[in-house]
Amino acid sequence: MRAAIWAPRAQADFNRSIIAHGVDLEDVVCLPTSSGWYGKSEENRRVIRVPCYTKKDTANFYMRPIEGLIALVDLDTHRVLEIVDQGRNIPIPKAAKTDYRFSAHQQMKLVNPISMEQPKGPSFTVENGHLVKWANWQFHLKPDPRAGLVISRAMIRDPESGELRSVMYKGMTSELFVPYMDPTNKWYFKSYMDAGEYGFGLQAMSLDPVNDCPRNAYFMDGVFAASDGTPYLQSNMICVFESYAGDIGWRHTESPITKMEIREVRPKVTLVVRMVASVGNYDYIMDWEFQPDGLIRIKVGLSGILMVKGTPYTTVSQVSSQEYIYGTLLSKNTIGVIHDHYIAFYLDMDIDGLDNSFVKVNWQRDSPKELSSRKSYLKVFQNVAKTEKDAQVKLELYNPSEFHVINPNKKTRVGNLVGYKVVPGGTAASLLDLDDPPQKRAAFTNNQIWVTPYNKSEQWAGGLFVYQSHGEDTLATWSARNRPIENKDIVVWYRLGFHHIPCQEDFPVMPTVSSSFDLKPVNFFENNPILNTPPNTETDLPMCIEAAADVVV
Repeated sequence: MRAAIWAPRAQADFNRSIIAHGVDLEDVVCLPTSSGWYGKSEENRRVIRVPCYTKKDTANFYMRPIEGLIALVDLDTHRVLEIVDQGRNIPIPKAAKTDYRFSAHQQMKLVNPISMEQPKGPSFTVENGHLVKWANWQFHLKPDPRAGLVISRAMIRDPESGELRSVMYKGMTSELFVPYMDPTNKWYFKSYMDAGEYGFGLQAMSLDPVNDCPRNAYFMDGVFAASDGTPYLQSNMICVFESYAGDIGWRHTESPITKMEIREVRPKVTLVVRMVASVGNYDYIMDWEFQPDGLIRIKVGLSGILMVKGTPYTTVSQVSSQEYIYGTLLSKNTIGVIHDHYIAFYLDMDIDGLDNSFVKVNWQRDSPKELSSRKSYLKVFQNVAKTEKDAQVKLELYNPSEFHVINPNKKTRVGNLVGYKVVPGGTAASLLDLDDPPQKRAAFTNNQIWVTPYNKSEQWAGGLFVYQSHGEDTLATWSARNRPIENKDIVVWYRLGFHHIPCQEDFPVMPTVSSSFDLKPVNFFENNPILNTPPNTETDLPMCIEAAADVVV
């Protein structure tokens, strides 16, 4: 890969183009970007596109693109196949105010430092380096070069029987899709599939022990193989920690009218497993959060640096009403290009056993059949998915449903089938044409939810081999077989989505924006599983002494 990046720099024409843009060769930074697939001219060879930037006067070279200069390189021969230079009339954005490092800014202290103290230490243990035990949860955790982190054999202890009950056999990030909405010749190919093309785990960075993860966090290293087979260590790749943000697990205060002085409150403490992947300019914060009530929350945070393009414009008033610039003018000569983020999750659910079913619980408005002052009410009815097509879900705001994974062979004492439900979040949907080459490769984004029968060869939503794939081996392809899924070992796929129209607050580095979805128990327990957890008392908590404002010596 390094040789492919440097190949253009060995070309006199390429170097002359850089100099023509007013950039010194010693200030140039070039990066490898996947090419996608756009026709037969790219077949039978592995290619990569190499854009370049200048790092002069800033660490944030992403904000200083050499616009319009792209080299197409053969990855196998390291031969430069094409040099495109269509931006010599576009100035390089200035370096001023692009540096995001703390040392480059005047300090602005808004809040005092805060941390969660645990005088008795954490409540979780990690056995044999991978088996996590916390509260009523137990699961296996491992780093993975493609998925990032993998949760396996997630089980929760039943508060009545004391037995460990299976919830999920395996959960992980399966694929990402990031298409940019600029179809021009210099940008059309920018539609990335970060897990399959780059390796989501390979892009995971060492976590900052104080700022990425709090005190008392447990850190796990990743051990991966380099391209030549040499093992290497990615230190502090994953952290595990308990989180308390003042949230409430459950509560009730009785109204004074009853003359019953009751106030029962339970704090909510959760366990978080975190990994951060820095895929070029973007940072993805991946959290798997386990709650004592049985809920699993999967959250994605987006931060890092926008991918921007250079422009002659310095103010919005210069842009003609007839011209579309494919994004937002963020600063002088800098456009943040509109784009999407889609993250597909693989969820091999094993609710109290191997064989499960997927159920759509649909809401329907009805009119009272008996005399009533009401004109309408809502009722629900259940549809068990027989085949894969029955379980393909496009979310609709005004046609709502719940999505349950049940064990049809096990019931509660009162007769309900035990299960979990997928609670959607981050519901942005891909609006690209289904025949658009990037969308064909990322057809797993055609629906928000899919369900397939377990197949060990079907784990990566974009296909096993993603680089320059044509879209012939994706989740959509597998699901089109319409195989039986009722009372089978099934896999649920959930696709989280973001639409991103950049704004000035995203410059020069983005405040984190997050979205999540939940896996929530539904008739899995006989009653509230944290009913018997105790409240906190003053003696349970350490007393923090406020620092004196004035110290007299």
